[in-house]
Amino acid sequence: MMREVLFAPSLLSADILDVRSSIAALRGEHDWLHVDVMDGVFVPNITFGPGFVSALRKRYPVEVLDVHLMVEHPDRLIDSFLDAGSDYLTVHLEADRHIHRTLTMIRERGARAGVSINPGTPEELLRPVLPLADLVLVMSVNPGFGGQSFIPSALEKTKSLCRWREASHYNYRVEMDGGIGWGNAAEIALAGCDVIVMGSAVFGAQDPALFLQEIKLNVKEAIAHA
Repeated sequence: MMREVLFAPSLLSADILDVRSSIAALRGEHDWLHVDVMDGVFVPNITFGPGFVSALRKRYPVEVLDVHLMVEHPDRLIDSFLDAGSDYLTVHLEADRHIHRTLTMIRERGARAGVSINPGTPEELLRPVLPLADLVLVMSVNPGFGGQSFIPSALEKTKSLCRWREASHYNYRVEMDGGIGWGNAAEIALAGCDVIVMGSAVFGAQDPALFLQEIKLNVKEAIAHA
């Protein structure tokens, strides 16, 4: 059976004054919706809060909301974002002194727990918490802004995570975010990535839905011929 790769457009690159139109332009060709939450401390930008996630959940009850917390002390915000309707809630290894407890809290609330690392963080540091992870997000840019260039070392991190998953029979998905577009999506999928986050590449396209259709086909063909 061919491995499935999911696509999660990042609403960071949507029209913030007309998010409904941006989502409508996807015409259901996406798999998840990715929400980047930034606090202006952990990263140099401020974006969405629990109210935004709650509004998405009410408007789009069947969507998978993939919420990425780029915030200091994420444990203090876990309940707010889970109450808002997050399906996946990802926190940064670098931002949480008690990452085991935080991932456990997310799972105990019935959501999927994700853990993320920045480009400068070795993937080896993730190994103690992999049994608690449903999702591992490899950042392929330094987080904070959209439209940045892809950092190739993220590919080796993905390959390591896939090897460890197979060797230890873990069930987490590997996700990648940052600088991904037509030119590198297939390579990222071939490295083992299960979920591809794209922002400006999708919402900057003339026809976002057609772009997703075509890039999905390109990735599927690359996997089939690998």
